[in-house]
Amino acid sequence: MPLTREEPSPLFAGTVAGTLRLLTYLALAMVLMVLDHRNGWTWRVRYAAAVVVEPLYRLAGAPSAGLHSLAVAFAERKTLTEENQRLREDLLLANAKLNRMAAVAEQNQRLKELLDTQRSLELNVQLARVIGVDLGPGEDRIMLGVGANSGIHVGQPVIDARGVMGQVVHVLPSTSVVMLVTDPAHAIPVTVERTGLRTIAYGTRDGNGLLLPDIPMAADVRAGDRLLTSGIGGRFPPGFPVGTVDKVQPAPTGMFLQASAKPAADLDRSEDVLLLHDLAEPAGPPAPATSVGPPQDLALPASATSSASTTNTGAKR
Repeated sequence: MPLTREEPSPLFAGTVAGTLRLLTYLALAMVLMVLDHRNGWTWRVRYAAAVVVEPLYRLAGAPSAGLHSLAVAFAERKTLTEENQRLREDLLLANAKLNRMAAVAEQNQRLKELLDTQRSLELNVQLARVIGVDLGPGEDRIMLGVGANSGIHVGQPVIDARGVMGQVVHVLPSTSVVMLVTDPAHAIPVTVERTGLRTIAYGTRDGNGLLLPDIPMAADVRAGDRLLTSGIGGRFPPGFPVGTVDKVQPAPTGMFLQASAKPAADLDRSEDVLLLHDLAEPAGPPAPATSVGPPQDLALPASATSSASTTNTGAKR
């Protein structure tokens, strides 16, 4: 039954029982506060209640925590994937730059070797770049980026920093074709550096080396002997490396020895080559020989020479 406005509250009723009840509650509250402050009794109660209630809090917050963990995991996976892709691209780019630098360094080294060859031999040469390769089973040739417009002619020898590569066989206005020494149709007069034996080196059918088929049986040719151009025929100047003998055996006919040799030039790696030009013949008579005698600063003056001659003439008379 609801209380009317005129009815007093049971807790604050004006009766003695209500007053005693209020005082009892106040006294109990004071005792609990004093005990909690002094001995911490209620702390154990709160701790036990927290232990019981904490799993409920965790269970209530599990969906939100799970969604947050999934979002973080997806975000981190995406970030790691993008970073991994970026690092992979950077690594590929760094490797490409490193390979390019190595290739440029190797090319510079080859050009330096070519220039050193030109300076050491004082040759009239022309630098050319290889722009094409034709290494078929029946021919072994390369194409150069210079032609008739640059003064190239058929029969012109071609070398690199290590030895003879071949000779020009076709000339176009801006390009030329070089037959390599390993071409089956190529032959070059050579001499064995150690013994001076002269013979001819031919290209092989497989285009991998040189063949010397007509060596006398009594000739002294060994594996490791260097082959140089002999200069016979006038096409190749003498003294250029051609190859190195790697095998000597009797010919199938049994009347000669035949040797195989490895080319000295880098036929499959050279990117720049040198074309030899004919050396100009000297014009006019040869220069007069230098006079033999004491140095100019130690020679006697002309007047002293004349006086000495007059004195010697008078003494003879």
